[in-house]
Amino acid sequence: MYAVTSEPQRLADQAHEHWELNFENIGDPHQEISKACSAQGWLTLYANRGSLEFLQSGADWEIEHPKGFFQPGVLALTKEGRVLYRWRSVPSSENLNGTAMRPTPDYVWESIERMIAAGDAANDAFHDDNPVVDQRPPPRILFFAAIIANGWFVKPKSFMYAPGMKSIPARFKKAFSRWLLFLLFWTVAIVALPMGWVGGAFASWFVWIMFKLRRTIQDMDQQVELRAN
Repeated sequence: MYAVTSEPQRLADQAHEHWELNFENIGDPHQEISKACSAQGWLTLYANRGSLEFLQSGADWEIEHPKGFFQPGVLALTKEGRVLYRWRSVPSSENLNGTAMRPTPDYVWESIERMIAAGDAANDAFHDDNPVVDQRPPPRILFFAAIIANGWFVKPKSFMYAPGMKSIPARFKKAFSRWLLFLLFWTVAIVALPMGWVGGAFASWFVWIMFKLRRTIQDMDQQVELRAN
């Protein structure tokens, strides 16, 4: 079993150690493995070629994706190259552009077992377009509220992985708690300062954050393609 990432090998090694995985992690920033799988007709992944500004906002290292980053996929093969299972994430508004909704391990393994039981004469498995997924993502409006709060209301900030950080659900919860401080700040401002000043300041902030959020959404939505070569 192998995990392949579009990150450099050093980050793949960090994730392997942090998550205490018992299988090998491989960095494939130039997407050579992904292209080989596509050339064999096994699995062709979607890849993002857009701006990395939003992802970089939540990372404490320089994100390196010389050929973009590929979306998640799962591929299971026999030694002879027969496809036992294949799935790829299709970025959409439903899965927050590929951020969420992965097949559960139990479901994938059951699918593989059925194909093994079918014997070597069976055809390759079709793409699984409707797997049992781990969890549904939050509504987009809640996701946007979370990334705004994660950036302390100055700009949207991603929830990028880094060794030592808490889980993303825990960080989501912490980010949402900041909205209480945000509302308290504006409540105190309304009480202590002239309404015109407060209204003007809030309107300026709202225009600014909507501008930054719109740019973030455009970055997330743009330049997603099937990477076949």
